[in-house]
Amino acid sequence: MATDRSVMALIRALKPSFRNDHDRVAFSVHAFFLASGHVSTATGSAACSDTALSSPSTDEVGIDNWNELDDNYAFVYINPENASKKVLVKCLVMSNKLLVDALANGASEPVHLEIDVGDFVGEQKGGANYSAQFKNLEKLVKNLDTEILSKLHGSSKPSSSETSEALRRNTNDTTVGISEPTDPQLLPSGVVLPPVYTGGFSDMFPGPPAGMYPRGDFGGDGGMLIGPGHPMFGGNDRLPGFPGGLPGVPPGARFDPYGPPGVPGFEPNRFVRNPRRPGGGTHPDLEHFGGGSDFI
Repeated sequence: MATDRSVMALIRALKPSFRNDHDRVAFSVHAFFLASGHVSTATGSAACSDTALSSPSTDEVGIDNWNELDDNYAFVYINPENASKKVLVKCLVMSNKLLVDALANGASEPVHLEIDVGDFVGEQKGGANYSAQFKNLEKLVKNLDTEILSKLHGSSKPSSSETSEALRRNTNDTTVGISEPTDPQLLPSGVVLPPVYTGGFSDMFPGPPAGMYPRGDFGGDGGMLIGPGHPMFGGNDRLPGFPGGLPGVPPGARFDPYGPPGVPGFEPNRFVRNPRRPGGGTHPDLEHFGGGSDFI
């Protein structure tokens, strides 16, 4: 694994010449890959060819012409542990940033890192004292390892925030029935929030909305048509019947669809089906047209 010390040691050993601050940061990227165990097989314009990644050559090259291009840099590496898998690294100058993209042979998409050049170059701009020309190399090495190298080799580890989010989802994904509701949540203010029921109801008779406590036994079948045999009245033996009467029917209950007795217009004999007229006519369930004091 590359460190800031190993990267600086390589910069001192290779003794590159820098034209500007972008050169310094781009070469530190190059030194990082070398310190990580990679071998450079092409630099500069040779690394920009269409066959740079597919070329079978594994010969190691030096740093000649590494900064011959204007406003961009290119390097090709191989990993001795897997010589068939080459890596293309390109650095693009954009204002005070250096945009680093790395693509492994066979990968569908490159990995990317934006570097603020001013964060990693020192005040000294020339001479043989390379240490004074750089700063914060430890941070740069860490960013390159996390955002470039580990992703290239598929060994990137999830961040702590991603891990905590996954744990939160696993905790909340437990399916809870009506008989085992989620515990109410107690807020710091002392307010108790009712549980949210996630199951235990039929599609014909939906359960209570979120934040509402159910009343009675509304689970199971039954639907929207209410009668003596509906589960909410205990007609299917889900609840005991009322004492002293039929199951689900309170004592003294009667079926009265007509209205109060003695009120004109509500006599029981008026609620009968009229016979069908000879020769057709409207259906007997429909009101007859014409005639009669109550015709509207």
